Amino acid sequence: MRKLVVQQWVTVDNIAAEEDGGLSFVSGEPFSEKTDPAFKASMMGFGDSIDTMILGANTYQQAKDYWPYAEEQGEWGEKVNNLTKYVVSSTLDAAPWGGYPAATVTREPVATIRELKTQEGKDLWLWGSLKLMHSLLAAGVVDEVRMLVCPVSRAKGTRVFEDTRNLKVLEATSFGNGLVLLRYGVDN
Repeated sequence: MRKLVVQQWVTVDNIAAEEDGGLSFVSGEPFSEKTDPAFKASMMGFGDSIDTMILGANTYQQAKDYWPYAEEQGEWGEKVNNLTKYVVSSTLDAAPWGGYPAATVTREPVATIRELKTQEGKDLWLWGSLKLMHSLLAAGVVDEVRMLVCPVSRAKGTRVFEDTRNLKVLEATSFGNGLVLLRYGVDN
């Protein structure tokens, strides 16, 4: 059975979005001349493990005008752009993605994810989309949380976990660029 994996960039104090919704704390891009080779290998390995991306409407609106045209992202950008995409929205009727196949719009994320999990394929990736992530955690459909921890704190903002959770450590890896990858299994 496929898993739903959430990935969030976070601060050391569990902030995944600043008070204004921004991510100024993100300290590394997946691919640039300065990319730590071990970090790049980790991200590419993750990219090879997924074939479907789930986005909330706000994350979709932020991503749709950049990623389809982000040639500077190289192989990582190709992976992101070629994923099958689902956008969760109560207002959108269509979700184009540049010259790539459009995303499917769903108004019922839990049912959609449960259905996708039963199908053949690689894992599903929820990209950002904190409000959606919180509702999917509450519904018990999130299997793993990947946190890319940046070496800063913000004290205020939206947290990854806003409730009590028991998690199982799957991986803790530090990289030369200062980032730490923490992977946790979610008990549902």
